[in-house]
Amino acid sequence: MQSDLDSGTILRAVDDAAGYVAKICFKTGPPRLSGVELEWTVHDAAVPERPVDPARLRTALGPHAPSTLDPDIPAAPLPHSGTVSVEPGGQVELSTAPRRSLGELHETTTSEFAHLTDLLGAAGLVLGDTGIDPHRPPTPVVDTPRYRAMRCAFDRLGAAGRTMMYSTAGLQVCLDAGESTEFADRWAVAHAVGPPLLATFATARRHAGRDTGWASARMAAWQFIDPARTRPAWSPASESTDPVQAWVRYALAAPLLCVRRDGEDWSVPPGITFTDWLAGALPGPPTTDDLDYHLSTLFPPVRPRGYLEIRYLDAQPGAEWIAPVGVLAALVGDDRTRDAVRSACEPVGGRWAEAARHGLRDPLLARAAGTLLDLALRSLDRTGLPPATREEITRIVARRLAAARKGPR
Repeated sequence: MQSDLDSGTILRAVDDAAGYVAKICFKTGPPRLSGVELEWTVHDAAVPERPVDPARLRTALGPHAPSTLDPDIPAAPLPHSGTVSVEPGGQVELSTAPRRSLGELHETTTSEFAHLTDLLGAAGLVLGDTGIDPHRPPTPVVDTPRYRAMRCAFDRLGAAGRTMMYSTAGLQVCLDAGESTEFADRWAVAHAVGPPLLATFATARRHAGRDTGWASARMAAWQFIDPARTRPAWSPASESTDPVQAWVRYALAAPLLCVRRDGEDWSVPPGITFTDWLAGALPGPPTTDDLDYHLSTLFPPVRPRGYLEIRYLDAQPGAEWIAPVGVLAALVGDDRTRDAVRSACEPVGGRWAEAARHGLRDPLLARAAGTLLDLALRSLDRTGLPPATREEITRIVARRLAAARKGPR
């Protein structure tokens, strides 16, 4: 199921839409590239509870300010070609350019992180180091037609949508899908390791000045918004399902979050899926550009975008982002250990809610995480990371496991 449709082509049949999704979302080949998207809450250095307004962020980011803050001037890339975006709650996100080695990714991202913190620091701002704002309740900072439509759609389902939009910060790891003979296995492993790695690297317990009782209140917020766009597209029960077919069904059955149009109102009536739009549920047929945009409003733990965008990790303190990135690269990328990885994950398949609630206090998750981390650390020498970075990752992992055994503070 493939498609030769170009950008901007009008879609009139489900088969054409399905073929287009299959073409753009799973691109196979030798796994060479990796990247990260690092997101942080932003705080006043002296009074972290104080709101940070968009004008202050725009001034701090200067030429790198995105169009959501400064629509009149194109944003300049960071020194190593990374880009900056600002999320609806004022969270700042650094998206790296793809790199051919994990060592190069670490080096260039470390440099751009330093550049970004210097810019913000000069304006009296600091980046948070957890996956959810520990100080402030959910508060809008950036307002666009997309964000207003999101808020409208999520408000129908409760308060979790606003928490997700305005208070959460994540770490996204981007890895090539791999060769046609292995991408289904890499897809499955990227999902299978999710619950134990979410539990291991959870940082989002305190929110708005209180202990939430969740190891990852960030992931809890994601789980409580629209499951048709946030649930995993893979589960142990779907092991034998072709990933392409599974993602096509997921994408076309998901309700529309918004539809771009002239004016400020991009909202849509609840429950209309992309398949419904193809059948005439909205005025005018959709195009392939509309389908591209719809895909950008789907937020499963692993999202195929031509590569695998792994989305289930909390933001990490400072430079510690390299630890989960190195672990994931070792587990997903080493074909010599993937069978052992999947075996270790079998007892915790689908335990996303338990991972978010209990972290490594869940005995099954703790046991699986211990096995996975041991496998990952023994495979780090095949990731292209230099010895000093591998030793740093080992120290971070050991500290996380020790802290988990002591329980929440």
